[in-house]
Amino acid sequence: MKKIINVVGIGPGEREHITDEAIEAMKNSDIIIGYTVYVELIRKILPEKEYASTPMKKEIERCRLCFEEAEKGKVVSMICSGDAGVYGMAAPMLELSPEYEDIDINIIAGITAANSGAAVLGAPLGHDYCVISLSDLLTPWEIIEKRLKAAAMGDFAVAIYNPSSHKRKDYLKRACEIMLECGTDENTICGYVENIGREGTNSQICSLKELKDREVNMFTTVYIGSSNTREINGKMVTPRGYRYERE
Repeated sequence: MKKIINVVGIGPGEREHITDEAIEAMKNSDIIIGYTVYVELIRKILPEKEYASTPMKKEIERCRLCFEEAEKGKVVSMICSGDAGVYGMAAPMLELSPEYEDIDINIIAGITAANSGAAVLGAPLGHDYCVISLSDLLTPWEIIEKRLKAAAMGDFAVAIYNPSSHKRKDYLKRACEIMLECGTDENTICGYVENIGREGTNSQICSLKELKDREVNMFTTVYIGSSNTREINGKMVTPRGYRYERE
């Protein structure tokens, strides 16, 4: 009997943002495993399934639990928000997979926060962009700072994950200051979206100078535009560069 683990990106977590492929994978699974918050989101959609969860900072234990359940012959779905391969669980599952060579791992794509949040704001990622997490739990701040500087010097639009938490209240402010020090104009168009695709979604467009002093939470994705980013009819737009003939 084939042993299978699906690593499933569930997007923001509401049914309309989950792909049919992801729903089918979870329906065909014997057990669904994930971070507690995401398990509760999916339990509302598929209440009849068996579930198991681990809290934050127990990611490796969560992965091992998936392999243990698969070894019992169960089809397993490991769920994570957004896309499984973008700050998700696909990488650690694949890193551990050589220890469990008789188990097949399928990665099922989801809508990541960078893209779903961008759609709320308009088109902030319409040209070259990069995604940077401000969480220093697994990445030293010195490396994060280097990446922010490189993004500013390259004039990329930037999507920022994990901009703040109880222990990192000033990290977004520090990131904005780094961009400013590297020559990004203080009037650069920026935006942020809280609770993307869930109840209480809130979005704002502002300047980089204003963003520096805004308070956001860990459920917020922040966007810092490039030098070409504009606010057009209340939307944040980074033009691709097409030329338009006026009629």
